[in-house]
Amino acid sequence: MTKIELVEKLAEKMSMQKKEAERVLEVFVSTIQDALKNGQKVNLAGLGTFIVVEKKARVARNPKTGETVDVPAKKAPKFKPGKQLKELLA
Repeated sequence: MTKIELVEKLAEKMSMQKKEAERVLEVFVSTIQDALKNGQKVNLAGLGTFIVVEKKARVARNPKTGETVDVPAKKAPKFKPGKQLKELLA
């Protein structure tokens, strides 16, 4: 499902204009992004949890040349599906 399709479904189910639904979705996404940026986790009951994980620095190998490459430490977003979502898809 694309963002446009999601906006259309949201507008249909909430009986609102597509522009309003798009704004709601944008605010929802930016709120999650801001929380993750500030080191918070976002737990949505029935869906799952968004968290930020620390990835350690490591040495990798370029598969094309075989040369070793240093990969610096970084933060990355992670989504852990909730029990209800797992059961729905099982």
